[in-house]
Amino acid sequence: MVKFSKELEAQLIPEWKDAFVNYWQLKKQVKKIKLSKKPHHVHDGNSSLIHDFGRSIFDSIRSFTMTSHMKFHKSHEVSQVKSIIKEGENGVEQEEQEEIYETENELVQLFSEEDEVRLFFEMLDEELKKVNEFYKTKESEFLDRGDILNKQLQILLDLKQVLSDRSRKTLGSRSGSGSGFFSRSHSSSGRNSNFSETPSDCGSPRGTETISQTEEVIAALEKNGINFVNSASTRAKTKKGGKPKVAMRIDIPATTPTRTIAAVTSMLWEDLVNNPKKDGPREYINKKKIQCAEKMIRGAFVELYRGLGLLKTYSSLNMVAFVKILKKFDKVAKQQSSANYLKQVKRSHFISSDKVVRLMDEVESLFTQHFANSDRKKAMKFLRPQQNKESHMVTFFVGLFTGCFVTLFSVYAILAHLSGMFSTRTEAAYVETVYPVFSMFALLSLHLFMYGCNLFLWKGTRINYNFIFEFQPKTALKYRDAFLIGTCLMTSVVGALVVHLILLSNGFSPSQVDAIPGILLLIFLALLICPLNVFYRPTRFYFLKVIRNIVCSPFYKVLMVDFFMADQLTSQIPLMRHLESSACYFLAGSLATHELPTCKSGRMYTELAYVISFAPYYWRAMQCARRWFDESDINHLANLGKYVSAMVAAGARLTYAREPESQLWFSIVLVTSVIATVYQLYWDFVKDWGFFNLKSKNFLLRDELILKNKSIYYASIALNLVLRVAWVETVMHFNVRLFESRLLDFFLASLEVIRRGHWNFYRLENEHLNNVGKFRAVKAVPLPFRETDSDG
Repeated sequence: MVKFSKELEAQLIPEWKDAFVNYWQLKKQVKKIKLSKKPHHVHDGNSSLIHDFGRSIFDSIRSFTMTSHMKFHKSHEVSQVKSIIKEGENGVEQEEQEEIYETENELVQLFSEEDEVRLFFEMLDEELKKVNEFYKTKESEFLDRGDILNKQLQILLDLKQVLSDRSRKTLGSRSGSGSGFFSRSHSSSGRNSNFSETPSDCGSPRGTETISQTEEVIAALEKNGINFVNSASTRAKTKKGGKPKVAMRIDIPATTPTRTIAAVTSMLWEDLVNNPKKDGPREYINKKKIQCAEKMIRGAFVELYRGLGLLKTYSSLNMVAFVKILKKFDKVAKQQSSANYLKQVKRSHFISSDKVVRLMDEVESLFTQHFANSDRKKAMKFLRPQQNKESHMVTFFVGLFTGCFVTLFSVYAILAHLSGMFSTRTEAAYVETVYPVFSMFALLSLHLFMYGCNLFLWKGTRINYNFIFEFQPKTALKYRDAFLIGTCLMTSVVGALVVHLILLSNGFSPSQVDAIPGILLLIFLALLICPLNVFYRPTRFYFLKVIRNIVCSPFYKVLMVDFFMADQLTSQIPLMRHLESSACYFLAGSLATHELPTCKSGRMYTELAYVISFAPYYWRAMQCARRWFDESDINHLANLGKYVSAMVAAGARLTYAREPESQLWFSIVLVTSVIATVYQLYWDFVKDWGFFNLKSKNFLLRDELILKNKSIYYASIALNLVLRVAWVETVMHFNVRLFESRLLDFFLASLEVIRRGHWNFYRLENEHLNNVGKFRAVKAVPLPFRETDSDG
């Protein structure tokens, strides 16, 4: 039977861990009570045995207060309600009720001489107070969010209804050139669409019709508390000195290139051409914006429902924790004295309140009606996505492919040695044609293996990587899946190596058998873009989407998964260079002629090498620029400087590799590489990992650590430092053969992949702890409709 402490550890919400009952500390206190239990007798004539723990578990009066809106008061119960009269904001006296928890006299007098027992109940009081306060805070937050979403949904429904009615009327009455009920122009805000009434052709009957149509939309929205600039009611209030004018705008985040370009263009148009103080034409509401707004509201409802479910889980787990710890106390005390305290817990707000359950039912009803066409089953797929159960077949195939890989690799090593494939006579041709393709697959497989290790460690340490990366729980890759993909890939690659080597040894010409690596590459590329629902299609398509976002930086909004993947690409520059070599070999005619100079000394090939070496750093720098544009955080510009320095250092090393005798380039490489390395190390340790906090209770680390053994963190700092200076090999000229040179390059590239996998764990650990510190367990979804003050 699983202990409750293990069960609680596995089920609690990681981001809210500090707000849960500290069951482990209370359990330790119960053990202290057990150890301090000493029976004693009263020194009177009766010589009667008294209870083991003395007379009282509390002081004569022990209470703590909690704000409550409960309206009952019973004199025979423990709970009392005290009314307090205080002046409200508008000078009106308001009555607050303060709930005071007091212990019954018989419970107070039960134990009087045991400090450990008294301390246990004091700790229990503090935990109960903490749970109640946190629950009230989150409940109030979700209730407010629910009210806002209800208002947003009502505005959306009114807009859709008016647009639908107006479209039918327009189609029925349109005879000449169409007239919209809003005139279109750029908004008065860069990334937001400001729309308001703009009467056109006021002197004609058609202009009158437009005004009436506009007022119809405004009337439909003003009942929801939204006032438009220059509407009739707003003009009247303004003339009479009433409320300031308010404009409603639809906030559509600039997440795609089209929206980004539109936002920048709108900002430039406003700054350079328009005078925002003049009353001019405004942007009208179109169908596409309404669709975007509907999608945003739907996502907000899903996150609200998820948050309510987490709060419900929080309540039930804490209740079970109180029951379990009180049972342990009764077992040690050999009494049933905690029954009254348990009644007190059950009357607490986090158990007695049903607002969360009622709001969940309301969200289910609204979502089913408006976003799932009254199909509850479809609605539940959004609101309660089910995780796929882990299959033992995945574990079986991981073991099978691992065994096949080891066997095939041993066969390949023996055959290569017997055939003399790495001798001086055949070394150059074989290494230059086969090495790039198979090295590329090997580096990719190693990266997948490291990612699988990351997933395994994140899961074991309760780091909520699905929430951080915004993965869908149903389709998110698990560590067994990552291992399966990596082992399957490497087994296929080594199998192709064995077949290639056997055919070469049997007298087939190189131009015939060298197509095998190319065929293998085409097969994997075809599988990557295959539209059929096979071999992790959701993961493959999501990967392609992230790569698109990276390549098109800065036009796409940068999410955590985007810049995390871009950081992975900066560690896979050798893989991209191998892809360049393979593409050149198979596309430039070298396969037929079996001549290598085309892909080694050509001008285009040389220039393309610079582009490929710069590209990952450039993409990452553009992401930093976009994040600075969105968030106005100067740290993103500092991060951009890190990637620019890395770009300069990479270019210098590439040039020095082509001119190894130049002392000038040697000096440039040394200076730029040292600067870039120091910059990167600082950012790794201080910004990405959160280390070197001089005020931390953990020397040179941070206050909160997930791993209990602090020596692991110090060893990781040293390891990252050593692997960051692997570039030193590029300025040292080792007198080795071609095969050893390629093997050394592959070894250094592998070390960088290992360093990146090692970096990944601490980067996500720091991100997770930031979420924990802010109790952030639900994604904040921006809402489309908001009110803004206007001067015009």
